[in-house]
Amino acid sequence: MALITGTDVVREYETGGETVRALEGIDFAVDRGEFVSIVGPSGSGKSTLLNILGLLDTPTSGTVLLDGEDVSGMAEADRTDRRSETIGFVFQSFFLVPTLTARENVEVPRLLAGQPDETTRRATELLERVGLGDRTDHYPDELSGGQKQRVAIARSLINQPDLLLADEPTGNLDRETGDVILDEFGAVCEEEEVAVVTVTHDDYVADYADRVVELIDGSVVTGEDAEHPQGGARA
Repeated sequence: MALITGTDVVREYETGGETVRALEGIDFAVDRGEFVSIVGPSGSGKSTLLNILGLLDTPTSGTVLLDGEDVSGMAEADRTDRRSETIGFVFQSFFLVPTLTARENVEVPRLLAGQPDETTRRATELLERVGLGDRTDHYPDELSGGQKQRVAIARSLINQPDLLLADEPTGNLDRETGDVILDEFGAVCEEEEVAVVTVTHDDYVADYADRVVELIDGSVVTGEDAEHPQGGARA
């Protein structure tokens, strides 16, 4: 069974006295351990789809199942709980707290968990995993762009999510650093069976994915397997 699926998902917005349809009744499915890249021009519905996958938004109509549970019509508080339990986010702008160290930034999603020692242990372990074991006590202004993004990835994994969503994760990075980040996403998929979904304008990000989904005007145009540069498609 797929981790998350959508059936005939429509999302409409009211703006300027008219209705804009951002998603035109699309179907989608993402499996555990799968790396999916969503591509398409600006205004194609990519961010809307990402928000629905992340339970930040609800469809106007259609059904979304997360691990077999219908989340389409959940109350906001219930969506928040499921999001914190199941989903991690990585953003282009990092969104690190400047007054917190790298380790403290990673700990933030678990501050209310009531297990400070375990939270610190896991945060340290995750930073070591992404190659920042010697930067745990550094502040964001002491880190490079690539290091900040790796802190953000570690933070997204602190609650052991099943689904990781990344919005333009390499947009502020040079190509070499971007390769490091994409390799880390691949490792997360393969080693922890986390599903990774990226939204991007960058074709080379799509080259790393198992599958590319192209959106144009709110509709899925393609969903064909992409060749992974280190050994072919993993799907």
